[in-house]
Amino acid sequence: MSKRKPPAARPNPSQRRILDQLTTLATTHEPDLRITDRPRADADGLVTVLISVRTGGMPHAPGGLQLKETEDFHLTLPATPRIPPQVRTPHFRFAGTPHVLQGNRLCLYLDPAREWDPAAGITPVINRLWQWLTAAAAGTFDPATALYHPVGGVLHHTLGTPTVVVREPVSHRLATAWLTQRTTDRLDLASAPADSHSHRTPIVPVDTLPLGAGSTLAELLTLTHPTTAHNSQAADAASPALLTALAASALRNPEGTTQHFVLAVRHPATPATPPFLLAGRLQPQASDTLRRLACRATPSRLGNLPDGLRHTPIEWCYLSDERPEVTTRRDILRPVRAFQDCHIHIWGCGGIGSWAAEIVARAGASHLTLSDPGRVTGGLLVRQNYTEHHIGMTKATALASHLRTIHHDIHIDTATSPPDPALLTAADQADLIIDATVSITAGRFLDLLAQQPHRKAVLAQLATDSLTASLGVLTIAAPGNPTPLSTIDHTAGGHVLNDPTLEAYQALWDEPAPGEELRPTRGCSTPTFHGSAADLMATTATLITLLGTQMRHPISGTHLCAQPHTGTAPAHHFIPHTTA
Repeated sequence: MSKRKPPAARPNPSQRRILDQLTTLATTHEPDLRITDRPRADADGLVTVLISVRTGGMPHAPGGLQLKETEDFHLTLPATPRIPPQVRTPHFRFAGTPHVLQGNRLCLYLDPAREWDPAAGITPVINRLWQWLTAAAAGTFDPATALYHPVGGVLHHTLGTPTVVVREPVSHRLATAWLTQRTTDRLDLASAPADSHSHRTPIVPVDTLPLGAGSTLAELLTLTHPTTAHNSQAADAASPALLTALAASALRNPEGTTQHFVLAVRHPATPATPPFLLAGRLQPQASDTLRRLACRATPSRLGNLPDGLRHTPIEWCYLSDERPEVTTRRDILRPVRAFQDCHIHIWGCGGIGSWAAEIVARAGASHLTLSDPGRVTGGLLVRQNYTEHHIGMTKATALASHLRTIHHDIHIDTATSPPDPALLTAADQADLIIDATVSITAGRFLDLLAQQPHRKAVLAQLATDSLTASLGVLTIAAPGNPTPLSTIDHTAGGHVLNDPTLEAYQALWDEPAPGEELRPTRGCSTPTFHGSAADLMATTATLITLLGTQMRHPISGTHLCAQPHTGTAPAHHFIPHTTA
């Protein structure tokens, strides 16, 4: 009695519907589209059908993909309609062409979540294939912007690996760098060790990798070999440069540690531009094997890859490439970009100052000087930029600690409050001084700084209304204008009081009426203004944005602003200060 064979896999209903649509489409458009073999289902639920597209009539341009009279493709239908079908070639002739993944898979959808409609059927897929072929033959793809084009068009990432952060320039030359662990999820690559725990990491230049970089050490060494990188059928040849660099670094790193490496991959379209970077690692056991081999023979004489390491898996780390030459800041066109590389004093780290400090830190300020002797208490967490961890610390110290978690390399120091004589030179050294204290003493000190000859710093005072914290006022004293900020503010207040269209902003100059301020705790607690974190963040962000618009060409005067939910009109108004 023989065993019964398991039933053959068959298309599910959604796949069957797509196949029926494909049959109808091929019948209608033959010979431009033909089904050349019956569909085949596999154990993973995928259904693949071989199709042929007539491409001989497509216009060809120099540099474009050379197509035959007809081209064959494997059309694979996933088990779920939520995922778009995939199109592969049965060959590697297209390898190296932009939007070809791992040598034979065509990138028809850059963002399937926005481009793929499961209810649309097969027709849009075939249309995209036709459009892809037309663009490839005409040479209209831009290889400089093709996603991961230098490394087979795909993201190399192994789940569970840390992210490698790269901020320093990387050249096309073989080099040694250092990886330093910042957190369990982050490693920083640098040209010098940051501490005694930093590990040597080779940076190995390689040619473009149209087939990707593989998943085992043997595959990686084969694909990075100059004679085999573009030919999947080439003889098995290991890259001596990469193997030597790995062994040399492993030999100098401690026993039992992971060996990382970085590939600097030349871009096929723009070979002179900074290389594309891939970061990978070998687990400690494989790294120790390399160390033992390197102890018995110099790394350069290891020869071919030992059999015991051939199937060693490569774990690919996600790489956060933050090199300025390849990365565009997301705020490059926004007003806060004016704060980049600035030295900024922030006096008062409360409801406005604490949020202002974070905004300018994220905008790229290189040096912050913070001043506020007040202590963080639990009640402040309702609206100020602190956490439970900061309770009991002085605000300036707590805020500095928080901001360093945003940029570990930002220079932050703290200063005593004005009128400390040590701050008399602040206006000559800093690019900007922000007074967010609402302190008469601090204001008078700022007036003194405004009158210093050859002052460098822009001086600014930020405040909000006491009832809602949704109105904002920004007073600016530009360099070269010795008028005290108190005078600019007083003049603006008179203008507001005399202009009926600005009546809503009079609250910024009026003394608070009874009940408009609150006492946060029993007893003789200091009265303060009403306002939530949402109010303070929004109003501060608006004021800092307005300040950013004037940093490069400052004009003395006063900005008024109101949040949209107040219904105040105008929502923004600028009152320039004239000395006439």
